[in-house]
Amino acid sequence: MSGFMRMSLSVALVLALGACATSSPDVVQRGDAQRMAQVQDGVLLSIRTVTIDGSQSGIGATVGGVTGAVAGATRGGSNAESNVIGLLVGAAGAVAGNAIERMSTREEANELLVQLKGGERRAIIQAKGSETLVPGDAVLIVTTGGKVRVTRAPR
Repeated sequence: MSGFMRMSLSVALVLALGACATSSPDVVQRGDAQRMAQVQDGVLLSIRTVTIDGSQSGIGATVGGVTGAVAGATRGGSNAESNVIGLLVGAAGAVAGNAIERMSTREEANELLVQLKGGERRAIIQAKGSETLVPGDAVLIVTTGGKVRVTRAPR
């Protein structure tokens, strides 16, 4: 298998793993289904676009490093030369894999400032979902198992 093919497979694996992770308010984790949630009424005061930084679990660096080391070790003439090239290309692959993982798991989100009925305020950051919220909307803060999401209140 060529070095280009190995690198392509590594990049595809990192992107596929990154696509599995989401913090969208439209996606509910299996463990949160059929659980009672606490609900608080409030009014949306403001909304601001933010970016949730990508994760660095080490998977991207590991895949990139191993792929780079294997691809680099097959180059060069002598055994010592192949080992040095494999080490250098492996390190470069680890850096590239880490960057690819971080960029592929980055997510656009909203910071929501909500005033509760009792006058208290809460700031909540959640990924952008299909629902469009605007300041002045009556909203519900839904808390399930330590996770919080904001949704428009029914009229």
